[in-house]
Amino acid sequence: MTLSTDPHTSDLSHAGGLFQLLRDSRPRTRAELVRSTGLSRPTVAHRIEQLLGLGLIAPVDDAASTGGRPSSQFAFNPRARVVVAADFGASHARIAVTNLAGELLADHRAKRAISTGPEDAVDWMTTTALQLLEQTGRSIGEVVGIGIGLPGPVEFSTGRPINPPIMPGWDRFDLPGALKKTFSAPVLVDNDVNIMALGEQTAAWPDASDLIFVKVATGIGAGIISGGSLRRGSHGAAGDIGHVALSRAADIPCACGNRGCLEAVASGRAIARDLTNSGVPAATPSDVVRLAKDGDLQAIQAVRQAGRDLGEVLTTCVSLMNPALILIGGTMAQAAEHLVAGVREVVYARSIPLSTEHLMIAPSRAAGDAAILGAAQLAIDAALSPERISAALRS
Repeated sequence: MTLSTDPHTSDLSHAGGLFQLLRDSRPRTRAELVRSTGLSRPTVAHRIEQLLGLGLIAPVDDAASTGGRPSSQFAFNPRARVVVAADFGASHARIAVTNLAGELLADHRAKRAISTGPEDAVDWMTTTALQLLEQTGRSIGEVVGIGIGLPGPVEFSTGRPINPPIMPGWDRFDLPGALKKTFSAPVLVDNDVNIMALGEQTAAWPDASDLIFVKVATGIGAGIISGGSLRRGSHGAAGDIGHVALSRAADIPCACGNRGCLEAVASGRAIARDLTNSGVPAATPSDVVRLAKDGDLQAIQAVRQAGRDLGEVLTTCVSLMNPALILIGGTMAQAAEHLVAGVREVVYARSIPLSTEHLMIAPSRAAGDAAILGAAQLAIDAALSPERISAALRS
């Protein structure tokens, strides 16, 4: 997500810190930067020249003159470089090239199974990324970051998947290392629901510093943003609410090997299974959504109950974290009218009033774009960090 632009929290000891103030794209004069940062005029002038040299800022229309020579204004230049973003799902993949503001310049979607293995995924991603760069008229040297979302647990510090249940052959695969054979830019890899939370916050709720994004699809997971930062936990497993025990599911086996998990009764896969067992054929979560939209009473009741089950777990999350927003995404969010209603019914009834007085529970606004936008933002924030900018100035 966008880094702080508060001069009191930005490190102003180098040009990278000053740049964080300019990332909001609001034009400023040298004099304004001197006043807002407390730095000397020569220091501000020198750092502006450094940032101009990197192309990260550019002059814009002059400020209104107050007599004498007009003051030049400077603002963030999002066209200076590009990033590559990729979102891999169980049976789909999407890749995009964006500018430094996260705006899509070109993208490509494909039906492809993650189970074909990491080498195949790297080959596809490399070939497609190079095609998109050519399509947009950008070169490989202009890529300053690569962000990737995967449908399984990821050790964020290394970018390696860790025992991913639906990704055979991927365990501890060095994805950043494989891509660096082609790209020199940093490669950041994260769990798909984390990047969805980041994309949702960036695209639709830029002022929200505390939210929980819940993906309900074949499985269930949550991305947590607290205090303005994405929370991954000590080993990247934060937000794995799909395997929280639920009393109603006590005897039901889960794909993880345990019994009684939320995912065993409230995921799209579980709802489809239960509907089929009751005589309403539904092979996939998408079938459940279609039935609910067509007004099938059993499907509607099943989705509403899944929302109640999800709400039972989220009630604990609300008490623990006190978020301002709970956002529901994933395939099952297409039946949001019924799913979100079930979540609200339980969370608002069982949480203390202080926690829910201003709590909003709603469907994802970014919807199908959340993951690709989050992957792009992951790469952008790394590329535009004060440390990366300082390193670029030293090189």
